[in-house]
Amino acid sequence: MEKSSNKNLKTSCILNTILFVFTIFASILMFTGFKFMHGYEIVLESTKIGMFRFFTVDSNLFMGIVALIFAIKELKLIKGSINEIPKRMYILKLMATAGVTLTFITVFMYLGPISKGGILSLLMNSNLFFHLLIPVLSILVFVLFEKTDKLTLKHTFYGLIPTVIYALYYLINILVHMENGKVSVIYDWYWFVQNGVWTGIIVCPMILFITYIISVILWRLNKKKTKINN
Repeated sequence: MEKSSNKNLKTSCILNTILFVFTIFASILMFTGFKFMHGYEIVLESTKIGMFRFFTVDSNLFMGIVALIFAIKELKLIKGSINEIPKRMYILKLMATAGVTLTFITVFMYLGPISKGGILSLLMNSNLFFHLLIPVLSILVFVLFEKTDKLTLKHTFYGLIPTVIYALYYLINILVHMENGKVSVIYDWYWFVQNGVWTGIIVCPMILFITYIISVILWRLNKKKTKINN
């Protein structure tokens, strides 16, 4: 194993472990409702089982689980008990990273501007980790320290899976709670169809398209350059 490659492997292992710890810590904060930051109205937070309705939480938990498994694989590789990180692990990492990247972009480009307290209201307590620290760290780890030539363009479609699953859940939730063509913000917590359920026809494909673009960009940034020997 090359010296630089071994250094990246160890760095990735450490950062993936940190990602897992961040995820557990933030999940406990939201589940219990513990607050260590004050001054802004609480936005997009819930306690106990209610927290799992948010894509933010689901995507971050998925990231945390994948990061832990990836770190274990990396530790085994460092110790020499395995010869390589399986391709399926890189696929899972791409899926998880695409998910938290979508969360990050949605918060800063959509939810922040329309929230009463602005972007800072979305970076309080557990959401400081879920909306900012975990997504940014996940991106940096994947594109800087986990470069691989095992992924191809066709694997970018896997990045859509978490978003598609959540979109189906969100759509069903909206349809079930629709009354006279409208849905309360209680059930439309991302305010996607507050101007009419018909807007879902635009919003859903747009989010899927953005997710796929994210997946392709992450794949390109992650792609390991092949050395050409003269």
